[in-house]
Amino acid sequence: MSSNEELSHSLRTFADDCNANEKLRVMNRDWNRVIHIHAEDTLADYTLTCHEGTVVYSEGTPANCDLRVAANCEVLTQVFYGEVSPNEPYNEGTLRVDGSEDDVLRLDFITAMLWEE
Repeated sequence: MSSNEELSHSLRTFADDCNANEKLRVMNRDWNRVIHIHAEDTLADYTLTCHEGTVVYSEGTPANCDLRVAANCEVLTQVFYGEVSPNEPYNEGTLRVDGSEDDVLRLDFITAMLWEE
C-alpha cells in the first residue's frame, strides 16, 4: 500500500517529467491550470500548478482549482508514476476527476504523451 511519501514522490516525478518533455512544454504553454490532488484514504492534499508550460508541485490544498483528482494513495501513486493508465481506475470508479471536459481531456493527453514515449 502506498504512503503519502510515495504519493508525494510520484507527483514530484510527474512534474519533473512534464517539465523535461519539450513537446509537452510547448503544447501546454497556454494551459494555465491548478490541479488539486486528494488522497481519500489519508486525507492528504497536493497541488500541481501548470503555468506557461511548466508544472510545479506543492503540498496542501490550493485556494482555487480548475481540476480535482481524487482516489486512494495507491491508485494516485500508480497513475502519477505511469504504472497504470488513468482510464482503468476511472472506469472502475476508483479515480474521480472533476473539472471541465476540455481540462480532463488535456490531463489525459498529457499522461498519454509522457508514458508512450
